[in-house]
Amino acid sequence: MESSSTTAAGGGRREATRQKLYEAAVTLIAEQGFSATTVDEIAERAGVAKGTVYYNFASKSVLFEELLRHGVGLLTASLREAAEGTARDGGSKVDALDAMIRAGLVFIDRYPAFTQLYVAELWRTNRAWQSTLMVVRQQAVAVVEGVLRDAVAESELSDEIDIPLTAAALVGMVLVAALDWQAFQPERSLDDVHAALSRLLQGRVSGRG
Repeated sequence: MESSSTTAAGGGRREATRQKLYEAAVTLIAEQGFSATTVDEIAERAGVAKGTVYYNFASKSVLFEELLRHGVGLLTASLREAAEGTARDGGSKVDALDAMIRAGLVFIDRYPAFTQLYVAELWRTNRAWQSTLMVVRQQAVAVVEGVLRDAVAESELSDEIDIPLTAAALVGMVLVAALDWQAFQPERSLDDVHAALSRLLQGRVSGRG
């Protein structure tokens, strides 16, 4: 039987290999599309044997589905950490929403190719992973919904706010604004973009504008 340290080392190596495959797949698919990207190309870009891809994922579709889970999971975690960090520091719920906007921008700045794929896939309805995408999207939006509900409960925000729609709008605002920033206004800094979105949040959601 393997020792716990050996098992942990093996698990760490496998996770590192899967991360390489995720990064290779997202870059290639962003460059040339899902259909045009082959498993051979993913393996070559990741620096592994083709069999390694199939050892970790049953097919290219499964790899891409897991890629979506992985990427949106990272985004969800960053949003949650931003909200929890604000709470620990004694900030308001609107401050938490502002921190989540910044966390979203930081994530998109770090993973631009993934963000492009994610936004593109949201509008496709004929993919095998569509149901998975909807589930993981809702996980990210639910974090924002939770903060909005707390803000309403604590009278920071009006109880007339449509929480599900407002949460989706905030997430969508960050995604679209960040992609526009990177594609058409790359001279702007992250701080500059965050400040602009923060003013929108303060004026449109909190009513402080």
